Amino acid sequence: MRRRIRAPDPRWPRPRRTATDRPRRIAGCSRTTDLAPKSGKDHPLGRIFITGSTDGLGLAAARTLLNEGHEVLLHARSRQRASALDGIASRAEGIVIGDLNSDAETRDLAGQVNAYGRMDAVIHNAGVYLSPGRVAGPDGHCRTLAVNVLAPYLLTALIQRPGRLVYISSGMHHGAGTSLRDIDWTERRWNANAAYSESKLYVSALAASVARHWPTVLSNSVDPGWVPTRMGGPGAPDDLALGQDTQSWLAVSNEPAALVSGKYWHHRRQRTPAPQVTDTAFQDRLTDRLAELTGTTLF
Repeated sequence: MRRRIRAPDPRWPRPRRTATDRPRRIAGCSRTTDLAPKSGKDHPLGRIFITGSTDGLGLAAARTLLNEGHEVLLHARSRQRASALDGIASRAEGIVIGDLNSDAETRDLAGQVNAYGRMDAVIHNAGVYLSPGRVAGPDGHCRTLAVNVLAPYLLTALIQRPGRLVYISSGMHHGAGTSLRDIDWTERRWNANAAYSESKLYVSALAASVARHWPTVLSNSVDPGWVPTRMGGPGAPDDLALGQDTQSWLAVSNEPAALVSGKYWHHRRQRTPAPQVTDTAFQDRLTDRLAELTGTTLF
């Protein structure tokens, strides 16, 4: 059985470097690039980490936030995938590397992020969609669960606590099964749609649970819609710009509408999630199960 580890105390001091001595780099590489000073218009400047920022909604959010003058820490699954960020890497805070399908690489990724200092916001954007079968990662967990749920859970526990957390959900969570008995799909016959829908129910409930346990953190989940990304496919009917807008806004805006927690959003409007998302008993059963699977206690 894994040794259970508690999340670090957010009061533990970490030195924060100034804008002049923070390198812009790919984690683990020595080459640095100087950036021109940034200035924001509509929002105070913030430091935002975005998982899965090499394409799709993550890349769109990164571009939006960089264009507004914020400092953005990018994430790629591998060094090969990091090459997709060449167009914006020189403007970013840096690039961290880690495969969220792996427990060890996810933990290492959290350490890389912490090395940059405390983030103001984290957008848990990375995700996988339909898989033809139950694909097991290096730790034996179903990839859909590992990337969509276990990784956000671990990163929430291990990254120095930010002021805001945004988790990407889906409207498909409304159709998810609510039993937590076999969340890793080791007993049931595989159903890709059901596995994805359940993963988005879990991550929405995780966001609401974080909001309940950490009242000083603004934690929300967002349904970006069905957008034409690599995951959504070229025929997706929703708009990519609108798909990234809400999470970018929640990460940095000081508009009163954005300064809320524990909500479920779609296109800057609060929506009603599935009942389990706001059910505290379900939240607690879920986080207990995730603690068992990861060996890390969040609350």
